[in-house]
Amino acid sequence: MESKILEASSRVDGRIKTIKGALETPLELGATWFSDMHQNLLSLIDELGLEKYPQYSKGTSLFQTKSFKPPQQFFVPESENPSYRLKSGTQKLINTLAQKLPSKNIRLNTKVVGITEFNSDLIVLTSNGEKLYADKVILCLPPQLVGLKMKFSPELPDSISELLPSVQTWMAGAIKFVLEHEEPFWRNKGFSGMLYSHSGIVTEMYDHTNFEQNKFGFTGFLNGGAVSYLQEVRKEFVLCENQMIQRPHQNNGHSSLQDSYMNGKLLFSGTETATEFGGYMEGAVISALKIAEKLSSN
Repeated sequence: MESKILEASSRVDGRIKTIKGALETPLELGATWFSDMHQNLLSLIDELGLEKYPQYSKGTSLFQTKSFKPPQQFFVPESENPSYRLKSGTQKLINTLAQKLPSKNIRLNTKVVGITEFNSDLIVLTSNGEKLYADKVILCLPPQLVGLKMKFSPELPDSISELLPSVQTWMAGAIKFVLEHEEPFWRNKGFSGMLYSHSGIVTEMYDHTNFEQNKFGFTGFLNGGAVSYLQEVRKEFVLCENQMIQRPHQNNGHSSLQDSYMNGKLLFSGTETATEFGGYMEGAVISALKIAEKLSSN
């Protein structure tokens, strides 16, 4: 059985994205951290021969409570159970996996807009009008996007079609930023690089030095109000400082996402479908393992 990956965008890494700064610093704009709790992800990293390293947290951190007050300094001992990052960037994980597949089996810029059941097959309709035939289809994009962007014929049962728009996509509302520096001036002055604020545009910030400790920077998150600012305005504010309501992980791992549809030919995968660690990289690996088990048992 030949498998094909259809990707709507021009890259294969989805919500994992590592870019290089002007100084060649690997900077994470997507999924970044994981921990010892994420055993399946750790097993995959080991299997692929990749290397992890702990998030730097040594030294004094900052917490800003009021915009008109200087930030308070506090010290937290380095954790015995740290968060980790991946050497060379998280995208190394995706690139290594992609190299295990023939390049012809990965189709970029191929947006799926509909799926139709036809006899024993499923017809996958793309945005350019192309029709592809498959005996099974696994949807790995966020369930919310499936509900908003895809049409099914026959229509999916109400139990799943009504659920899809309400499955919270973890970190969907986050606005991430990265900064690059020639020197780790904060480390040199005994600071951890961690900053938390209740008042500024930056709500969280962390040291983003690479594994080799020769490329330096920060990464962090902006508050929700920054969504209304142009990118240039966000940049200025960050540098100056250095309709559906959903609860976090709402409906992640829902039982309806575990079922198959269209007579067993359509399945859901991706991190929001995982019954554990939904929204995280660990959840994506758990979901993939469950799908693989289902496919091998057929």
